[in-house]
Amino acid sequence: MQKKLILGCLVVAMTMSVACFTVAEDMPGPDGEALWNHISKVSPYTEWGYWDDHKGMIEGRAPHGKYHKVFVNKKGIDSVSAPVQYGTIQVKENYGKKKDLKAITVMYKVKDYNPKSGDWFWAKYSPAGKVLKAGKLKGCIGCHSTRVANDFVLVHEFK
Repeated sequence: MQKKLILGCLVVAMTMSVACFTVAEDMPGPDGEALWNHISKVSPYTEWGYWDDHKGMIEGRAPHGKYHKVFVNKKGIDSVSAPVQYGTIQVKENYGKKKDLKAITVMYKVKDYNPKSGDWFWAKYSPAGKVLKAGKLKGCIGCHSTRVANDFVLVHEFK
């Protein structure tokens, strides 16, 4: 009886490990085009939620434009304290004075990608999804590093 219980526990543990590995495998690597495919087709960011303290169209500031909307995937929303969970993606739609979409900027938390800068992968896209910049972007890191204690997230305050 005890052998069956142990065997059953091992089967459950192995199944859960495979499921977790599969979920991790579904996430893109630190690559601008793969990330765009993920946030536009695999898991469309416009179907995600918002940080609870930063919802909808908000007045912004340089370099992101006069207005912005910030979408966050479930891993991010489920992160109640800094640092956020690996796999968190924050997408910011950047709008001009006439509320016309100018660019889309993304923060993507990738394990062991860049520990010095919170393991964030940064990307900037045209409104059509063309990769304009991607990687360890000095401008993004420089500005967001003012909030290291908040895991580089500027638009949401973790408790």
